[in-house]
Amino acid sequence: MSVYAVENLCVAIDGVSIVENISFTIAAGECVALVGESGSGKSLSCMTPFGLSPGVATGSVMLGGTELCGLDERALRPLRAAGVGFVFQQPLTALTPHLKVGAQLMEAAMQAGAPKPARRDFIAMLDRVGLPRAHEKLDQYPHQLSGGQRQRVMIAAATAHNPQLLIADEPTTALDASLRHEVMDLIDRLRAEQGLAVLLVSHDLATVRGHANRVVVMQHGLMVESGPADILLAQPQHKYTQALVAAVPLLDGPAPHLPAVGAPLLAASDMTVTFPRAGWRRGRFVAVDGATLTVAAGEALALVGESGSGKSTLGRAIARLGPCDVGSVTWMGEMLPERARMTRDHRRLIQPVFQDPVASLDPRWRVADIIAEPIKHLMPDMSKGERDARVAAALMDVELSLDMADRRPKALSGGQAQRVAIARALIAQPQMLLLDEATSALDVLVAAQIVALLQRLQRERGLAILAITHDLALARQLCHRIAVMDAGHIVEIGKAEDVITSPAHPVTQRLVMASRR
Repeated sequence: MSVYAVENLCVAIDGVSIVENISFTIAAGECVALVGESGSGKSLSCMTPFGLSPGVATGSVMLGGTELCGLDERALRPLRAAGVGFVFQQPLTALTPHLKVGAQLMEAAMQAGAPKPARRDFIAMLDRVGLPRAHEKLDQYPHQLSGGQRQRVMIAAATAHNPQLLIADEPTTALDASLRHEVMDLIDRLRAEQGLAVLLVSHDLATVRGHANRVVVMQHGLMVESGPADILLAQPQHKYTQALVAAVPLLDGPAPHLPAVGAPLLAASDMTVTFPRAGWRRGRFVAVDGATLTVAAGEALALVGESGSGKSTLGRAIARLGPCDVGSVTWMGEMLPERARMTRDHRRLIQPVFQDPVASLDPRWRVADIIAEPIKHLMPDMSKGERDARVAAALMDVELSLDMADRRPKALSGGQAQRVAIARALIAQPQMLLLDEATSALDVLVAAQIVALLQRLQRERGLAILAITHDLALARQLCHRIAVMDAGHIVEIGKAEDVITSPAHPVTQRLVMASRR
């Protein structure tokens, strides 16, 4: 008997049909994956039957023999609490920021009316999901954990009440290759041990291939193809599925043609960043320890490493966006001042593009205001007419139409939002971009378009790029060199092809092996 059965599911928002006639079943211990580009209706198909979207579901959706379609919120609430666990894409925003991990687990475990667990039960929950030093993690807040640790906490919370069904909406998007497989191996183990039925939403086709039993491919709210994961992804029949598979970046194949590198531009020496330790422990935690690197004009350097290795902390310290205890950064031989003493001219040199394209944009502002924000602060003498002309030019640079200027972020797709973020970074005419996981939240088709855009901008403008990424295939595609970080140290650095084909350090070898799985 199926744990979860969907038959002719349709979803409408304000009377407009978004999803039509989706059908699939999930048995105990089975994983079914929904794949497709952003806006294809994957998340709506998962969340709407449980009252977690603005849509209205029709058709039939059965959870353990109970029909969900037509139920109101009052009837759905106990069914969600007792029978379903949810793992969301962004654990930092999905977890309650002002509650410690222990309190979040307690809330999850007691939602179905179970008795209050003891502290040892919470430690057991975290041990079960492979989180080290579980007794310490119970007293920490979500922001004090790495991305992989937060995702493990969310899985522990989602399974604390022993649900029948686990809905995992892009659970590995922000994780490095090693952690992606660790998290999915964990979900596989829970499937085997507890008989969990898993509905996985993912644009990571490699993860889907290795862990899902069956795949449902969605495009524009329609189911275009379905079947066993290994067969469907190896021999896709529909042209859309073929395009998805072809868009996956590979570690092998012809070497990309990258633009020539110019004179030395930036040098960061002996960078060290520390933070206060959490809870009762005294002292400081060393996040970056004596890191040194250089970037030339027109060069793209990738910072790769496992979650929590210090990549983002180092990138923010170099760009003077985050703290730095020790170390120096020179720009064309001139020392950059500390963060508090940076002038407008200094701040214009390096502009960031962040991981989550929608969360990094102010939801209240128009696109034109978002893009113009840097020059309002960095070039305050510029007239409104000049700013408007700069905004229009920036939109064209990132291949967006001028009518986008009056939209707000909620009206943008993920790819459009990331193009707006890139336009905002370019408008101040920087000489370097700091890309912090700039494509990890995007599906493979949109990510390929963003990479092509960055390659064009690099050729045309001679931009230097410091790309923080967990995706080695992307690093090979975009970057001249790769620097590998582990526990705050740069453990290997070299030409991208050399690092990938002949990794010297064990951490690099592990990352390459995980990326090839």
